Amino acid sequence: MHLRHSDHEHGPKEVPVRFILEDPQDLTGTDKVEWEVMAAKGEHLLEVAVENGINIEHACGAVCACSTCHVYVEQGMDEVSEPTEAEEDRVEEAPGLQMNSRLSCQCEIEGKGPIVVRVPAWNRNAVKEVPH
Repeated sequence: MHLRHSDHEHGPKEVPVRFILEDPQDLTGTDKVEWEVMAAKGEHLLEVAVENGINIEHACGAVCACSTCHVYVEQGMDEVSEPTEAEEDRVEEAPGLQMNSRLSCQCEIEGKGPIVVRVPAWNRNAVKEVPH
């Protein structure tokens, strides 16, 4: 499913976000583990990742109907929106649940950063078809 850029206003790209990829080859096709990017207030972490070539899984199209975009916010939890009840319900379905677990499609950037996000290696859509 294709991710649509959020339709609300974004500010300038001035929030530093670092993505740490446990499986960079599957997410980016490269061996680069850490990606330093700039984001805008109002963007979701999933949008930021995808716009910068980091293909975080999002089977439901970023509508908070699954948990495939599960990530760990290692720094800057106070720089993103609070989780909604719907997100809390969905993230509980994700493997490897931790106190800093979030759905990247629901984490809207609200502060100035920095934000550090770890994308676990096991976070894949188990039903995604692989070409033969």
